[in-house]
Amino acid sequence: MRAVQITRFGGPEVMDIVDLPDPIPREGQQLYEVSSSGVNFADTHQIENSYLAAQQLPLIPGAEFVGTSAGGGQRVVGLLDGGGYAEKVVAHDFLTWPVPEGVSDEQALAVVLQGATAWHLLRTSAHLAQGESVVVIAGAGGVGSLAVQLALRWGAGRVIATASSAEKRALAEELGAHATVDPALADDDPKAFTAALREANGGRPVDMVLEMTGGNVFAGSLSALAPFGRLVTYGMAARQETPAVPPGALMQRSRAVIGFWLAHCMAHPQMMDAAMNDLLPMVAEGALKPVVGGRYPLSAVREAHQDLLARRTTGKLVLDPSR
Repeated sequence: MRAVQITRFGGPEVMDIVDLPDPIPREGQQLYEVSSSGVNFADTHQIENSYLAAQQLPLIPGAEFVGTSAGGGQRVVGLLDGGGYAEKVVAHDFLTWPVPEGVSDEQALAVVLQGATAWHLLRTSAHLAQGESVVVIAGAGGVGSLAVQLALRWGAGRVIATASSAEKRALAEELGAHATVDPALADDDPKAFTAALREANGGRPVDMVLEMTGGNVFAGSLSALAPFGRLVTYGMAARQETPAVPPGALMQRSRAVIGFWLAHCMAHPQMMDAAMNDLLPMVAEGALKPVVGGRYPLSAVREAHQDLLARRTTGKLVLDPSR
């Protein structure tokens, strides 16, 4: 099979297209022919070996796929612990879900990792309550664009999205965000970003921030929280040091910092089922509209990562292993 493999850590340049033997399923797994592979920001960390779990070489990146079992079985969307950038994958039965009729590969891939993350950020980690204000960092991205919609659906009183360009801010507003903020305000002074978030909330502190950047954006977001506010951190996109948070700073305003990593939900299949059994029907009904980004040939995987790192993309990026 054709696959993307890395034999050294680094940037997009370390990804090579190679021919490898088909993977062999173990007990409780099936072999699938892949029609589309999902691309996530975490993949850019994986190939650098800069993410939460240490990686072992050689490896095939990629954590999600849509495909059919050998012999033309039902189309499923699934999660993997690696190996997704390939023509064939093996997946655990408990981490695959049937794709409803009328849901595209891209839509299914948008909700399996990014959608499940948005679902659990709001439901499991932050415990969104009716009428609360929610800040979604990177509100035009894969997780953010879904979190904006879910927060509104579940009763948020005000949704504020950050996005790095006028076009992305307009997209976040089309998805329902009541206000948008440019995260570049945090580049020089986190206080300016804090002020902008509060201004976007009518001059009031905010109840919740879903944060995946780190650095000054994290610091500015934390300062924007109201008493009993929650900041859920689930990414490190800025690749810069994030200031430590002393316990006293949390106690002063009765605020919380919560970490989230979807891998812990994957270890509890019922948690993934709860999200996927909610999200896929929403997409099929048209109640949740994933933002579909680019579809790249597998042979253009380096370009896909370059575009993602340069913030040239919105929504869900996928690879086509047939090209």
